[in-house]
Amino acid sequence: MGPDLPSSSSLGACDCQSLSPTHLGQPDQLALHSASGHVRRKLWLALEAHHLTYQPHGQTLVVMSESFAALNTLLDSFSVSERHELLAAPWQGGGPDPWQIAPLEQWLLRLNTPWFAGAAQQVHFMMQPIVRLQDMQVHGHEALVRARWEGQELGAGTLLMAAAAHGQARAFDAHARRHAIMQVYPALPQGQRLFINFSPSVVYNPDICLQTTFEACRQVGADFSRLVFEVTESEAFPDLALLRRILQRYRAEGARVALDDLGAGHTSLAYLSELQPDVVKLDRALVSGLHGDDPRVPLVQALITYAHALGIEVVAEGIETPGELALVTALGSDYGQGYYLGRPLAQPIPGPTVRPDWRSCPG
Repeated sequence: MGPDLPSSSSLGACDCQSLSPTHLGQPDQLALHSASGHVRRKLWLALEAHHLTYQPHGQTLVVMSESFAALNTLLDSFSVSERHELLAAPWQGGGPDPWQIAPLEQWLLRLNTPWFAGAAQQVHFMMQPIVRLQDMQVHGHEALVRARWEGQELGAGTLLMAAAAHGQARAFDAHARRHAIMQVYPALPQGQRLFINFSPSVVYNPDICLQTTFEACRQVGADFSRLVFEVTESEAFPDLALLRRILQRYRAEGARVALDDLGAGHTSLAYLSELQPDVVKLDRALVSGLHGDDPRVPLVQALITYAHALGIEVVAEGIETPGELALVTALGSDYGQGYYLGRPLAQPIPGPTVRPDWRSCPG
C-alpha cells in the first residue's frame, strides 16, 4: 500500500478561490543564489561595486535588510534573462526558506508593494465604452480595474504586477472578475454588454476556477448573454486545449468570449480558427496613427476580412482621432474603442448614442 494521502481539507482550497492574507512581512536577511556560475560571479561583483554588506554561505550570498533598497539599483545591471536565474529567499534557521524561493526581481517588487493586501480589498472599476460603428450606438463597456490606496489611484498594470509578486495572480484575477460583475453589471444600461477581462494562465480547471465568477453573476441576476469574457494575456498562451475548455465553459453558461490584441504577436491568427471566439480586438498598435497611405492598411483589412469569414466580430482599439475612426469604419470594423469615442468613466454611458462631450471626459 502507498502512503496515506492528505485530505482535501488539509490541503486547502484552490488558490483561485479567494485572496489570502499576505503576512510575509520584511525578512531580516535575503539569501541570493543562482545555478549559473556567470550570474553568481556577476552578483558578487555587483555587491562589491555597490559596497553592500553580505555574508557568503557556500555559493549563496546573504544580504541584510538595510541593503534591500539598494538591491533595486543593483538589479539594473542584470539582463532580463539573467534576472530569471537570480533567485532569492528569506534566510531562516541557517538556510534559505525553500518554500519562498522566487526571482530576486519578484521579491523586490513584493517588498516594494506592502500595500497590495489592503488595496486589493478596495477595487473599483472605470468603464470604457465600446461603440457600434455602423450607427455610433454604445454596444457595451469594458470594466477596467482600479484601486485606491492612501489617496493614490492604482491602475490595472500596477495591481496585476503586485498580485503576481505576492503569489496571488490567480486569486486577484478571480477577485477582479467577481467585483466587476457585482459593481458594474447592476449599473449597465439595458441592452448593453459588459466586457470582463481575465487571464487564462490563472485558470487551472474551468469547472472549479470559474465557479465564483458564475456565482457572482447569479447573485446580481446577470443575463449571461450580456457578458463578454475577454482573454487578456501579456505573453503567448501555449495551452490551446485548456484555453478552448475555458471558453467553452463560459459559453455553456450563455456568455460570449473575446480575444484581445490581435496583431500584437501574442494573439495569432491560429487562435481565431482554433478557438472561434465571438469577438476579436485589433491591437491598438495597428490603429494608432492609421491613415490612408499607411502600409498597415492592407494588414488591418486582411485581419478584418479573415475574422468576418470565420463569423467573428471585430473591435478596433485605440481610436483617438476622427481620421482613425473613419478609416477603421471604412475597412469594415464592427466596433470601436478608444479615447476619441469615450474615455474610461466612473459610470457607464447611458446611450444609446455616444455624445461628443463624453470623449473629453477625464479618466
